[in-house]
Amino acid sequence: MWNQARIVLIEALVVAAAGGALGWFANALSPRGIELGRNYFPGGPAAGLSAGGAGAARDRLAAKGLQALSHEEALALLQDPRAAQGEVLFVDARDDSQYQAGHIPGAWQLDHYRMGQYLPDLLPAALAARQIVVYCAGGECEDSEFAAVVLQEAGVPRDRIWIYTGGFTAWQQAGHPIESGARGSGLSPSPPASP
Repeated sequence: MWNQARIVLIEALVVAAAGGALGWFANALSPRGIELGRNYFPGGPAAGLSAGGAGAARDRLAAKGLQALSHEEALALLQDPRAAQGEVLFVDARDDSQYQAGHIPGAWQLDHYRMGQYLPDLLPAALAARQIVVYCAGGECEDSEFAAVVLQEAGVPRDRIWIYTGGFTAWQQAGHPIESGARGSGLSPSPPASP
């Protein structure tokens, strides 16, 4: 009985080791592999806006080589005539359900967890734009920072990319225009059902 258990344990260890080695090798060869040395969750809760306001967010972004954009600056850029000409792009880094429920009018979507789904359409416009405003929910959300890095790694010059620190939450709370559904749909979100 112990002999059979020992054999099963050895076989399990061999299978686990072979699977781990194969997985590591496949990840190393894949162009979309996971960077094992990269910190995908930098900062933690103390890194968000609640840790010290917009100044802390600007400092955190500056330390990463990213530029912060205030609420007023984001609103001015949306109203800038260059936005209608495609020279100013807004990029929503939230997931599909959040984007479909409501986003800044005309914003492109780039969920960095599914960048292969969005980057091929967005990249030509981003490379041609003079300024790109990336946002997520705001506050402690760092998805906009991850999306900005994805754009940089795809060849968009760093000095063209800005992070709107207030994010969609601040935009919505200020009562600014919101579009639902697909980019350019012109649809307003449906009001919540009354209880």
